[in-house]
Amino acid sequence: MKKKNSSVLKLKDAFKKKDKLSKIYSIFKSHLNKTIKDAPFLVAVSGGPDSLALTALSQMYKIERKNKVFYVLVDHKIRKNSSSEAKTIKIFLKTFNIQLNIISNTKKIEKNIQSSAREVRYDLLSDFCKKKSTKFILTGHHSDDQVETFLIRLSRGSGVQGLSSMDQISRLKDNIKLFRPLLDYKKKDLKYIAKSIFKKSFKDPSNKDNKYLRTRIRGLGKQLEISGIHHDQIIQSIKNLTISRNTLNNYLFKVTKNCVRRKKNEILIDFRILDKEPDEIAQKIISYEIKHFVKSYYPPRSKKVQNLLNLTKKNAQIKLTLGGCIIEKSSNLISIKREKKQ
Repeated sequence: MKKKNSSVLKLKDAFKKKDKLSKIYSIFKSHLNKTIKDAPFLVAVSGGPDSLALTALSQMYKIERKNKVFYVLVDHKIRKNSSSEAKTIKIFLKTFNIQLNIISNTKKIEKNIQSSAREVRYDLLSDFCKKKSTKFILTGHHSDDQVETFLIRLSRGSGVQGLSSMDQISRLKDNIKLFRPLLDYKKKDLKYIAKSIFKKSFKDPSNKDNKYLRTRIRGLGKQLEISGIHHDQIIQSIKNLTISRNTLNNYLFKVTKNCVRRKKNEILIDFRILDKEPDEIAQKIISYEIKHFVKSYYPPRSKKVQNLLNLTKKNAQIKLTLGGCIIEKSSNLISIKREKKQ
């Protein structure tokens, strides 16, 4: 009990004495007060400075509001030493009276490692939430992540939806909400929090591996600044694109209401209405319906959806698979059903 009280007092003292910490926590708290309030929530931990900053802020919120908080690390089993690293982080956090839960991945991850690992991670965290009756997963994404995501999607030719980057809140399977309360802060701010509270953080070697596009994009930061393309300018562009995306989504909602009928095991789309819309609108409606029907983190590739649209315009009847679904067009109806698992 003495050790617990000591760690609580130290944390409170650190946030009270340092103005910068106090200001960041005040804004963090206001975000959580609006969204989470007294509900239980999960904090995704990796051991890096971003997640440790989030851990410190969440622990402070827990002390004040008495929320039930689950700190969870997913061991993807991709790297040789990942399990021992996870245990080291668990022991380290225990010295601060923070109980870390470790979930081990059992699926093989061989292709598109970073995106596949992300899907696996969110699936496992969502399953954990379901067992613990909580609806919120908090992550340590920050504004540098926003810029990287923007540049990655720009390199892939993304449109408004992709370039508007990450929302503060997005939905995963089983109506679990992924909450990113630190998007207004830069990585250097989170490093400052982690260093102030924990005095150290743990490095993931894959963050410096140039075989990953995100790592290569991250390395462009200084070159962009020298060229006059600044972090804050990109963030402003993202905000402008988000406004445009929201306007587009309002229109998509109206069209969807007129042409989409959702059943338990099937989605029906009235092709006569869909065909009157520009391809961009039709494509987004089909992508959205497939993504949410199969509860996927990502929508199907836009090129594949466009190929589907081209076929529906040329043929009265079609049948093909896309994004884990069987798509059939018969007469003026497009039917979307889940593929049967082998």
